[in-house]
Amino acid sequence: MIEQKRHAPRRYFVDAQGHRVLIGLSSDETAEFEALDLSPVEGVVPPATSDISDGVAGENEVRWLELYLKHEGAWRTWITQSRAEQATAFKLY
Repeated sequence: MIEQKRHAPRRYFVDAQGHRVLIGLSSDETAEFEALDLSPVEGVVPPATSDISDGVAGENEVRWLELYLKHEGAWRTWITQSRAEQATAFKLY
């Protein structure tokens, strides 16, 4: 059986101060995101499916979504760059 952890790209890295952070977020933002991600709110639509413009999402959900989108954008950029570097490193002659 293939161990999935070895094949899944990591979303965390260690910053210059030695803190484990999500790509694209600072240490404080990572801690805030993780705290918001773990805090369940009963009867609230999950942040990723809420429509911020209709006022349904609360302040915490809006902040969670802001941090998630910031991380996701940096993550996609990192993945794209990583794949481009791999492609140029692997040349058949």
